[in-house]
Amino acid sequence: MATKVGRKTNPKVQVRAKRKKRIRAKIEGTSAQPRLSVFRSNANMYAQLIDDLKGVTLVSASTLDEGLNVKSPSSAEGAKAVGNLLAKKALAKKINAIVFDRSGYLYHGRIKALADGAREGGLKF
Repeated sequence: MATKVGRKTNPKVQVRAKRKKRIRAKIEGTSAQPRLSVFRSNANMYAQLIDDLKGVTLVSASTLDEGLNVKSPSSAEGAKAVGNLLAKKALAKKINAIVFDRSGYLYHGRIKALADGAREGGLKF
């Protein structure tokens, strides 16, 4: 009988969950300096600015947004475009300083590209 591999038994998911918990214990978003939370799926990238004190999302962007014209949304190029789009939306709401929450992902590849795109767009980490 084959073993079932799910979210609770997959070691990669467990390691990421532990890393995410460690990171979130140290950072908190406020309305003056919201938390930039990132989610990476196999096909797309999602990012949102969150005010943890009020529990609200202030700005969000993803590779699924219509204003984003990217050939490959699952690439670093797509992630960088999401970072730029998020920065534009944040600056429109007069948000320019943020706290970066990589959500347990390693800081390279698409996560790093998204952060670089947000920095190029004008956000300060």
